[in-house]
Amino acid sequence: MRDFDNREREEVYSKKVRAGKRTYFFDVKATRSNDYYVTITESKKRLEDGVFVKHKIFLYKEDFEKFAEGLKDTVDYIKDHQEVVEKRYEFSENAEVAKADEDFSY
Repeated sequence: MRDFDNREREEVYSKKVRAGKRTYFFDVKATRSNDYYVTITESKKRLEDGVFVKHKIFLYKEDFEKFAEGLKDTVDYIKDHQEVVEKRYEFSENAEVAKADEDFSY
C-alpha cells in the first residue's frame, strides 16, 4: 500500500496569493492518467502557538463551470448588498505584530 502522502499528485502549476492574515494557494495537479484538477488551500497562522492551519478543497474540471458560476453569484451578491473595499496588503519578512483590536476568530 502506498503512503498516504503519495496520494498527492504531481504539481503542474501553482499560484500563491497573500491576502492579509491568510495565504491562498491555487495548485494544478495531475492524476496518474494525466487528468488535471485544482486544489485551493487557505493557510492561516494561529497566534497562540504559531502553527499554520490549512483548509483545502479539491476542484475537478467537470465542476469548473458550476463552481465559477456559484462563486461569481456569491461575490456579486455581496458587492450588491455591501460596500467592498479592496485592501492593499504590504508584507515584510519580519514577524507581524498583531493589533489589539484585530479579530482572529474564524
